[in-house]
Amino acid sequence: MAAFARSAPCWVDVQLPDLEAGKRFYGELFGWTFRAGEGPYADAFSGGELVAALAAKQDGRMPTAWGIYFATDDIAASVARIREAGGQVITEPVRSGRAGVLAQAADPGGAVFGLWQAGDREGFQKQNEPGSFCWTEVHTRQKDRVDPFYEKVFGFQGTDLEPSGPDAARTGPDGSPPIGFRMWSPAGTEPGPDTAVGGRSVITDAFPAELPSYFLSYFAVEDCNRTAGNAVRLGGRISAPPFDIPYGRMAVLQDDQGAVFAVLQPPVSENGAE
Repeated sequence: MAAFARSAPCWVDVQLPDLEAGKRFYGELFGWTFRAGEGPYADAFSGGELVAALAAKQDGRMPTAWGIYFATDDIAASVARIREAGGQVITEPVRSGRAGVLAQAADPGGAVFGLWQAGDREGFQKQNEPGSFCWTEVHTRQKDRVDPFYEKVFGFQGTDLEPSGPDAARTGPDGSPPIGFRMWSPAGTEPGPDTAVGGRSVITDAFPAELPSYFLSYFAVEDCNRTAGNAVRLGGRISAPPFDIPYGRMAVLQDDQGAVFAVLQPPVSENGAE
């Protein structure tokens, strides 16, 4: 299991009202298999490799949503930086058995994310391949507060881009035009699309004021159109129909319990390789 660079996305999980229904949906959609974890929790595997987890909500007030976690080698220091940068710590660092230590926080715009300090579990065993995580981005109305927050907390270097790339889901559920996207590259790398691990998008006034800031995570798929159709067949919904972007073809979907996620089909090169 490979170690993750500091501040890299390293894990995703989803909180659902009905865990068994979630296993049926994602098992058929992505071909995942499951292994029971501690408590109401199921680890998801793609081709025998760990890719995500599903959890039964313990509190009905919790959102039905996918959550993203960023790697840290010092969770106490990361939590301190979050507070210093104007964020809010929702869950103080807590040990998850021998697997590691986790915490949850919100940025100044209210988007929630997690921190993970690895123990026996580093995080994903597979990513950027069909059936696994490939990208994440925060959608916010407060970019002038949020940009310096992530740069201070995670050391991200920002690259402002014209609307293109795997960030295109920032068009939102109604497909309104995207604006103001920034890609994040880890500290010590050359900023740009080749090194980016995530990004920030702007929620415009075209969306209802009650829409909160949020993270949208993507999963790689072999066929975007087919995956979107299968999601509907399984009881889910299409929030943004499949469309082409420079990084392939993508769609924004909801599962049959309302959790939102995106799928991305990588482009095929002239020689037929992705």
